[in-house]
Amino acid sequence: MDHIISCLIDFRASANSLLSNYEPLALVLVPLLTLFIAGIIQSFLLLIHDNGLKSTILGFLISAVKMVPGVKGYIDAEKQKVVEKLQSGSDSKREGWISELPREGLGVAVIENLKEQKRNDVVWQGKCSGTVYIGGSESEGHFSLINEACSMFAHTNPLHLDVFKSVARFEAEVVAMTAALLGSKEKSSGGEICGNMTSGGTESILLAVKSSRDYMKAKKGIKRPEMIIPESAHSAYDKAAQYFNIKLRRVPVNKEFQADVKAIRRQINKNTILIVGSAPGFPHGIIDPIEELGELAFSYGICLHVDLCLGGFVLPFARKLGYPIPPFDFSVKGVTSISVDVHKYGLAPKGTSVVLYRNHAIRKHQFVAVTEWSGGLYVSPTIAGSRPGSLIAGAWAALMSIGLEGYLENTKEIMEVSKRIQKGIKEIPELFIVGRPDMTIVAIGSNELDIFEVNDIMSSKGWHLNALQRPNSIHICVTLQHAQVFEDFLRDMRDSVQTVKQNPGPITGGLAPIYGAAGKIPDRGMVQELLVSYMDGAC
Repeated sequence: MDHIISCLIDFRASANSLLSNYEPLALVLVPLLTLFIAGIIQSFLLLIHDNGLKSTILGFLISAVKMVPGVKGYIDAEKQKVVEKLQSGSDSKREGWISELPREGLGVAVIENLKEQKRNDVVWQGKCSGTVYIGGSESEGHFSLINEACSMFAHTNPLHLDVFKSVARFEAEVVAMTAALLGSKEKSSGGEICGNMTSGGTESILLAVKSSRDYMKAKKGIKRPEMIIPESAHSAYDKAAQYFNIKLRRVPVNKEFQADVKAIRRQINKNTILIVGSAPGFPHGIIDPIEELGELAFSYGICLHVDLCLGGFVLPFARKLGYPIPPFDFSVKGVTSISVDVHKYGLAPKGTSVVLYRNHAIRKHQFVAVTEWSGGLYVSPTIAGSRPGSLIAGAWAALMSIGLEGYLENTKEIMEVSKRIQKGIKEIPELFIVGRPDMTIVAIGSNELDIFEVNDIMSSKGWHLNALQRPNSIHICVTLQHAQVFEDFLRDMRDSVQTVKQNPGPITGGLAPIYGAAGKIPDRGMVQELLVSYMDGAC
């Protein structure tokens, strides 16, 4: 011990002697400056790790250019021009809009007012990608049935379980019927599948992400959560990441436009709470390798959410009909939650979706309970407190009225229409189909023409299709509305291709230049600002 003390004294003397050659101020500032520089380097390396070297350097360069006097003002002016073009005429459309209560109420005359306003809507029957999934006329058949069901329960709210017992039962039964389609009766599911109804696919995804975050915090103590999604995953995950303070890692898809399992594996770290797969993905209608993602999630002890918002009421029936559908539901080990929209191919009223969990241990993290409120004890299962019991009743009515055989017939019809559209597109030499669609979404691209110019011509013919990027393409989501008009669609597509081929270049009022430019702008923050400015002026 004496030897150690002696060594320490000698070291102290040597250190003091050495440091006496430097200014005291330098001895204080150098360590601080070193820490400061180290912090900058660490932040830069983290940016490179998160965004890649190219994107990081590009971001710094763009920020530097914006600091040049006059440049930022010029960019802002150009952005405003784009926003005004996107909004094209929205101000004139608002002329005459009501901005305050009428002095005297209209009473039942308001119904005629509603009918008049509805006549101003565009003709959407058979002309929209997705949007309206029910076939036939609004005034008869299934439309009429769910409208009557909704009106019967327009005053109800499942928040009041003790009052509206019928609606509480409807919700439980819709959840159970949906779960039965997605593997709840399989032994491999564990027999505890549970869930709730929500307002749509976005809320279902938000709740699944929030529940996964809190579940993984309780299970693993993760306090800086991250989730990994393929770039084909729905934008609702970006919204969830912003709302719930979760770091989002987005990875490119593989050559088949599916989630790249190897790329996702490389991104997993100690903070990963969730990975994501879609069945199918919204852009191209292609099912991700859910089994492989399930194995990956299970091996790392993390959550896997499967987005079945589009496929939930098609894939189970397509599989029964003999279509080659890979595993996608709770029968896959590792799947912890699923979102499925009843208001799409379930043909329920708009505003109805279901979020499902493998067990109650996960779902309990979805709920919010408040014990210190002066208004009493409060607990709510979803983001909304009060919810429209009318929509829940409408969803229950839809499932019960159509039944298994009805959904099988519907699925057969839309799957066949999808195949015929694919065949027709393949016969147009200037176009190609993106990947190999598994379901009822057909994404269309071109190596010879500006596909967005084709879309503008189709829009002028009354079609409302979805514009995509990576690669630039458009898609049609086939519904029962298209069963009688798909030949018209193919004819108009052939004519539009020829029009663009003979007269290339944007048409007046078309959005092709904006779509094309948005895909090429390296500063994605600028594109984000454009979208926010557009929305700020549109609502």
